[in-house]
Amino acid sequence: MEIERTLQFVNNHMMLSGGHFVVTVLLIHDLFDTLTRKYKVATPARAVELLNQDGTITIDVREPNEFAKGHIEGAMHISLVRLKEKLFELESHKNSPILVYCQQGTRSKEACKQLAKEGYTQVYYLDGGILTWQDQKLPLVRKNKK
Repeated sequence: MEIERTLQFVNNHMMLSGGHFVVTVLLIHDLFDTLTRKYKVATPARAVELLNQDGTITIDVREPNEFAKGHIEGAMHISLVRLKEKLFELESHKNSPILVYCQQGTRSKEACKQLAKEGYTQVYYLDGGILTWQDQKLPLVRKNKK
């Protein structure tokens, strides 16, 4: 009886049921991704702690025009599309803390996955990217135009 009522509900409310199914699949995917990721998430406060440690490397994976508008002091600029070819520059830092950020966090997650896959052991993703950094009123440096 209960199965019949459930099937009738699904049949009568296809859009609602489909939406529920999609949201459930996305939540399961996000949970699985969270449980299996090999990088850590850093809030802006945690990022400042990391930056105050000797040996922490900071990588900005945004595009050059975004980097020029303002970046975290001392950050290396390696855009996401060039990260794989520039890994040799980071080889000596495989066991050092590496803080990765972009504008909002999407590109830096992908960069963190790549770094972890290549054997980097202390990879941190700046949660919310440079926008969250700015929301916390933390400083940025701008590239001087010559």
